[in-house]
Amino acid sequence: SADGIGLRADSGIRNFSRGSTAARFQLQFMNPNGAVGRVETNGSATLYATSSDYRLKENVTDVTDGITRVKQLQPKRFNFIADADTTVDGFLAHEAATVVPESVSGAKDAVQVWAEGEELPDGVSVGDNKLDDDGNTIPDYQGIDQAKLVPLLTAALQEAIAKIETLETKVAALEAE
Repeated sequence: SADGIGLRADSGIRNFSRGSTAARFQLQFMNPNGAVGRVETNGSATLYATSSDYRLKENVTDVTDGITRVKQLQPKRFNFIADADTTVDGFLAHEAATVVPESVSGAKDAVQVWAEGEELPDGVSVGDNKLDDDGNTIPDYQGIDQAKLVPLLTAALQEAIAKIETLETKVAALEAE
């Protein structure tokens, strides 16, 4: 109930709290361009926000091919190897990247490599693949922000609604004859 951060090693919980139920930032993410995202809470909800102010954007146009692009998405049902008993709906990152590249981080089949500034083991150079204890390359897994699909889905739904409304008007006109 007070402002603060709590770290609990036994449960792994990281608590961020504010002493108010008014809208307050819990975390803010910055880069050289300024604030680029935040986690904000109020009395009953959490907001995960990324920069979206119109003043930050240029070359703004409407999405006009929403249905065409949505038809290219390939939703799947699957379980994660680490949680075999839980089946979920989602996307394979590399497939979604072909339609909405900004929704995906990382590259398909990427592996971790040694970078400048890291303490290198003997015989290893910057750019070499990192290996596990068995000598296998260590994957650098892709991630997806499914929220980045929402604008495309919204555009496709709006296009579909417009088509439905046109058809309803035509059917009503035919029925009136």
